[in-house]
Parts: sequence; structure tokens; C-alpha cells
Amino acid sequence: MFFQTLDDKTECMGVYAGGTLYFKDFPTNLTKTWRYTGSITDPSVEYGWLLCNGFTLEEVCPDFLKERLEGSQKNFRAYLRSFELGRIRLREHCFFDLVPEDFLLEFCDVKNEITRFVFENYEKPENYEHLDKIQRLLHKIKYQNVSINIEGCRKLYQSTFGRKKANEILKRSHYIDYNLFGSITGRLTTNKNSLPILTMKKEYRQLLKPAHDWFVSLDYNGAEVRTFLELSGKEQPQDDIHEWNIKHVIKEDVDRFTAKQRFFSWLYNPDSDKIKTNFYDKEKLLDKWYEGGYIITPYKRKMKVERRKALNYLIQSTTADRVLERAVVIDKMLEDKKSFISHIVHDEIVIDLCVEERDILPEIKKTFEKDGFMANINAGKNYLDFERLKI
Repeated sequence: MFFQTLDDKTECMGVYAGGTLYFKDFPTNLTKTWRYTGSITDPSVEYGWLLCNGFTLEEVCPDFLKERLEGSQKNFRAYLRSFELGRIRLREHCFFDLVPEDFLLEFCDVKNEITRFVFENYEKPENYEHLDKIQRLLHKIKYQNVSINIEGCRKLYQSTFGRKKANEILKRSHYIDYNLFGSITGRLTTNKNSLPILTMKKEYRQLLKPAHDWFVSLDYNGAEVRTFLELSGKEQPQDDIHEWNIKHVIKEDVDRFTAKQRFFSWLYNPDSDKIKTNFYDKEKLLDKWYEGGYIITPYKRKMKVERRKALNYLIQSTTADRVLERAVVIDKMLEDKKSFISHIVHDEIVIDLCVEERDILPEIKKTFEKDGFMANINAGKNYLDFERLKI
């Protein structure tokens, strides 16, 4: 049965199905809806939003439903404006308690019809299960408030500019709302009004504090280089990858920073001859993963791209999906714990750790390092000042 939830928060239980609004005693055969919410978590439910690769309702709406959708969306926006003017925070209230039932019935009904249209006209993508697991984790992160305060941040306030920027962050929403489909490669972006964790300048990260005792950061050592090796079927060196490259590939007396810079300049520039090596065979890798103008990654993302940019797309997309896949597994490990995944930044997963649960860290690190991907693990009292942990 097609249905729509009336709010996306876990505690706001309300469903539309078969022309009726339910606030308890839900129908038992709810199977297809537009998008995941925290109120209905049945793993057998399917989502139209994933079928159409993150398109909006407006983008997939058939012509015969456009007028109804436009009318409902107009009313929806009007309600949102009234809540904003009245300083009503929707994160603290159930949406269906604030609007008339006749609006809910009409809006949910047209949403249901669009969802039905999507299921009848879009094929289920090969990476559907992967995307479903990620959207559930990102929804959970969205409804975790990030602790942001000025404790220990005196240096930020020593200049007018620093004070202004810090205060801007303090006034922003204290939650992270990721966009699963914000980039073609699968790298996360953040939605409007969200805390801009992915673009925040490094010095302002000290404003972010853990809800418990520590932030614990896990990030890969040379993530994209190691992805290249994995896609090539090569064994992972268990040394710092850039130091290893100096010794075995570059074979010159250069420092780590120079070696890293030179390697990536060569890797993503098809015309570069800065490095001579048979170990990293770019053409052979593309012959394996690029065909007919498309890259299809191990995580079944299919991207149309010209050959010059294909290697970049392949490596960045595969790296992003690996990190998200590992985040889903680690989140499952923390399911019955106080500790939780606070946020994800590119190839880094940050855990808000309750110190009494620190014994789980070796297992988490092992899980993150699956397939020989060497990782760094650091801990700190804010999201800037970290110290390396030896585990």
C-alpha cells in the first residue's frame, strides 16, 4: 500500500494511507512511500525518492498532477512562512499538529499519486540497498543537535573578523542536514540552513564540542591513493602511503608534502608526466572501469563523464561510498551505546564518544580499516585540537 508520513521526526507518528489519516493503529501493509522518515522504519518499505536518484517532487511530477502539486506546495510554503514569523521551530513540534487536516489530506494524496507514478515509471537502481542504508544514517544525524559554544575559543575573538564569523556560526542551526544526492559522485553536501560542516574553515571547528567526553576521528591514510590501489587489485602498503610512494615510486629525496602534491597533480592530470611508474597504471584502470562514456563504480554508481575526468570521478566516488558504507556499519555497532556518529567529513568519520565505552575503539578502527585501508585515529575535546591515539 502506498502511504505518506505526516512528519519526518521519529516521535511524530502520523500516516496517510488510502484516503485516511492515522495517528495510531496504522495499517499493517504499508510498503511504498516517497521518502524515509524516522516515524516508519520498517526495512521492507521502499522509497520513490531513491528510485529517481534524489529528484524533487516537482521534477518527477507528471503533467496531469502539476496543478494539484503547485497548489499544495503553495499552501505548504505559506505555513512554513507563518511558522518562521511566529518563531515556531518545527524540530520541536509535529507538523501535523500545526496545520489543518484538509491540507494534510490533499497534500498527502497528491504526494501519494506522484510516488505511485515514480514506482510505475522508474527502475530500481542497482545501488538501491546501499543508498537506503545511507539515507537512514543521514536522517539520524540530522536530528542530533551539535554542541556549539565559545568555551576555550578565546583566540577567535581577538579580531573583529574572527568574532564576526564565530558569532555567525553560533547563530546558525546546530544540526547537520546532509544531501545524499548533492554531487554526481556521491560525495555529501549539506542542505541550506544546515551547519556547514563540510566547508567550515579549520580554525572555527574548535567551536564544536562533543555531547559526551571526546570527539574521536577516524580518517584514511591517503584515501584516494588507496582506492586507486584497491580498484587496481593491488595490495595495500601498511606504511604511510606518501612515504611509501617516495621510496618506491618517486625515488627522489623530497619531503612528504611535496611528494603528495606531485602525486595528485600527476594522478588527475591526463597530460602530466611528473611521475614515471608502472605500479599506478591509470590507463589500465580506466580500461577496466570506463566504458561507452560511463564510469560504473564497485558501488554501482553510473556516471556519464568524458574520459579526461573519468579517473577523478571513479576514485572520488568510490572513496566516498566506502566511507559511507563503513559509517553505516559503525553506526550499527554503536546502536546500543551512548556514543554515536556525530558527523562525516569527506573520508573522515567523527564519533561522539562516551569515555566509559572507549574499549570499543579497537573494534571500530578494525572495521574502518577493512580491506587493508590504513587509518589514523585521533581524539580531542573539540573538533580542532586532536591528539593521535595508538590503537
